[in-house]
Amino acid sequence: MNNNPTTFSDEQDPVLKDLLARPLRDLRISLTDQCNLRCTYCMPAEIFDQDHAYLQKDQLIRLEELERLIGAFVRCGVRKIRLTGGEPLLRRGMVEFLGCLKKFSEIEDLALTTNGLLLPTFASGLAEAGLHRVTVSLDALDPDIFARMNGRGKHPDQVLNGIEAAKSAGLRVKVNMVVQRGVNDSQVLPMALHFKAAGIPLRFIEFMDVGNHNHWDSGMVVSGEEILTRLAAETTFEAVPPAHFGEVANRFRYMDDGVEFGIITSISAPFCRSCTRARLSADGKLFTCLFASKGHDLLGAMRAGNPDDEALYQMVAALWRTRDDRYSELRSAVGINTPTKVEMSFIGG
Repeated sequence: MNNNPTTFSDEQDPVLKDLLARPLRDLRISLTDQCNLRCTYCMPAEIFDQDHAYLQKDQLIRLEELERLIGAFVRCGVRKIRLTGGEPLLRRGMVEFLGCLKKFSEIEDLALTTNGLLLPTFASGLAEAGLHRVTVSLDALDPDIFARMNGRGKHPDQVLNGIEAAKSAGLRVKVNMVVQRGVNDSQVLPMALHFKAAGIPLRFIEFMDVGNHNHWDSGMVVSGEEILTRLAAETTFEAVPPAHFGEVANRFRYMDDGVEFGIITSISAPFCRSCTRARLSADGKLFTCLFASKGHDLLGAMRAGNPDDEALYQMVAALWRTRDDRYSELRSAVGINTPTKVEMSFIGG
């Protein structure tokens, strides 16, 4: 189903590539492993409210350290940065930190993934600091379904209010919905129609086996093809060509109004061969795959050896050049399963 192109144009062919000829274009940065929700597919309350050990303050990467690392990633070819968590708006100083990123003129897209609850407080400041867009997680419009899924009894109107605050501040908005069979798949069509009417792109995400505690079962996966079949019962749409190599979502456009939606098919149609993303955890570890079991300790190396900017760049470049991750592809092809994976709340989605 994935419609990513399989070749690079000359303009998309940077020097730095991994072992599968994939460039480094996207950096996803977790600012904190804390969150104010307990979504069942990410931070189930029975684990994260009891025995889970969160990062201590001295373990977190300092924002000035993070700024230096971003400089190294930009030199390696990164042009898109997404701030994630946990819930990134819980990190103190993050709005001021955003303003510091204006020095990197190479960054073309600066985004934030959030559950939306704090956007009424922060949206204006985020826009003024230079943020381009937000992706808001919302898995149901039905209050009972959403309350169960978010683990804190929150009402969807609280998230919708955050979305309106972001729009009012001039930020572009997308919405993500993780679809689970028997949990919230009844919300596929209501969510589609609501955000179609609002003119906001909605992305449906297949339930993924990220982390170790979300009780993932392949039977709970609603495939991208099934989602399209459900939408076709009430709407007409057409595929939209990818805007660039490495685009994660398969994009579609409704025929009557041109509003877009997308589907992310990490389970049913993996897109590992076009993955251009690196992930940096809140304690400064580099993960080259969402399904990795361990990361490379960049922060530890920084604090132990005080490398200059050139040495930081060479460190990051060397790690990317040896990357060969393709977990989702192998899972589908040969049934491989990593027994212990990093938690999604630790490195973002």
